[in-house]
Amino acid sequence: MSGQDGQTPGRRRPWAEGLLGRAAEPTAASRARPRTPAPTAVRRAALVVAVEALALTALALTLLVLTLTGSPDSVGRALAEVVYVGLGAALLAAAAVGLWRVSGWARGPVIVLQILLGLLAYNAAFEAQQPLIGLPVLALVATELWLLATPEARLAFFER
Repeated sequence: MSGQDGQTPGRRRPWAEGLLGRAAEPTAASRARPRTPAPTAVRRAALVVAVEALALTALALTLLVLTLTGSPDSVGRALAEVVYVGLGAALLAAAAVGLWRVSGWARGPVIVLQILLGLLAYNAAFEAQQPLIGLPVLALVATELWLLATPEARLAFFER
């Protein structure tokens, strides 16, 4: 005859089991969903994000070379800028892979980063008088946001 907790009477439970509880039983294997390919708009959006990630990687490397070969006012701030740009490039690269696989987590960070890039590009193009830098970035941002707003892209993320 077993006790209330499934053990024989008179046998004490281990201390950790009493504190943390018994280990969970393994669950039945979940059904594998058939993986459908991503719609064309999502694939194109992933390619645009990959291009942005490559551009940010090139910018980070350029900033690193300029920091190491030049004489910045603050080496710490210059290296922090390199790290921030590199982290942005890494996040965009991961999001590009996520978009290619139509992962639900990838869409939000891409949209947020596009808004931030759009603000920076607007500032570069119009406030800093650098339209050759700002306008192409604004075009990429607008393309990316449009691709993610198409009905087929929204439906692909809704179904997942």
